[in-house]
Amino acid sequence: MICQNCLKNAATVHVTEIVHETVLESTPAVAPSKEGTITEQHLCDVCAQSMDLPHSAATKKSQADIWKLLQLSKTTQRKSGATCPSCGMTLDEFRKKGRLGCAKDYEVFAAHIGDLLERVHGARTHVGRIPGSSEAELDRMKRLVELRSRLDVAIREEAYESAARLRDELKALEEPRPST
Repeated sequence: MICQNCLKNAATVHVTEIVHETVLESTPAVAPSKEGTITEQHLCDVCAQSMDLPHSAATKKSQADIWKLLQLSKTTQRKSGATCPSCGMTLDEFRKKGRLGCAKDYEVFAAHIGDLLERVHGARTHVGRIPGSSEAELDRMKRLVELRSRLDVAIREEAYESAARLRDELKALEEPRPST
């Protein structure tokens, strides 16, 4: 490819410029428009240096500064958010991989996992069927959970008569049923 500026030398520098034109609205809540223009230039080294592009010898220092800035942003990205003390996994790594590194990650990223489950499944806890269980068995298990929580409340409130009644009801539900 030949330089678009001098039309003599081979183009060794390729510049792509993306300009986003922002549309200002009267309300600050409106996001700027993402429509813009893309221009490409193919230049030789001589023409590129005369245009004062970042690659030229005069601006090597700015390239080093840009490199340092990029390295700094990578390290701050690693430090941002939660990090597992056990395996060192960060929240960004979890989001990229979609897998957790160790059992401790479930505690470290609990809030984020809960949000993810809610977005994907519509709930933070299991609400579906349990394989191999009948509807009657599911109802019995729900009733057991409800009775246990009510028993705990009754004990805390020192309502021993209702606690005894709930205990007896629990025993009756927990007894194995003859198989039919």
